[in-house]
Amino acid sequence: MTSENDTGKPVAERHVYGPRSVSALLPALVRPAFRKRSPAAAQVMADWEAIVGPAIAAVSQPRKLFSGTLSIACTGPMAMELQHLSGELISRINTFLGQTTVSRLRFVQDMAPPPALAAPVRRPNPAAAHLATEAVDDPELRAALEKLGRYVLSPPVR
Repeated sequence: MTSENDTGKPVAERHVYGPRSVSALLPALVRPAFRKRSPAAAQVMADWEAIVGPAIAAVSQPRKLFSGTLSIACTGPMAMELQHLSGELISRINTFLGQTTVSRLRFVQDMAPPPALAAPVRRPNPAAAHLATEAVDDPELRAALEKLGRYVLSPPVR
């Protein structure tokens, strides 16, 4: 807001120094992020599992929302199944957002396969704990080391 002083020249807006509320600073801080990604798209991506459920969220991932079209990454076979559920998915997404934001779904086949399970850790047999203590001459020390070995090598209690 500019005004004119006595000479008729415009005067720059008065700058407020001192404490300001966070709500006054927030728009200038988040504007660049919202230009890249709309708030609705950010909410869909953050709450995807709550919107579509854990089963669908495990095999799909939202990528981009642009002009009412939501791009969803998934594997090839799941794209066909999700295509059949597209009406319900659009309804769930728009209900969650509280407004009609998504009008079409686009399926992209680039979902990474699930990570391979780690190989199970092979633990030595607890009964073999006495093999490591054969060279110990003191019987009390050998017994204590074998007991410790059985405890360390035993499977965890669940």
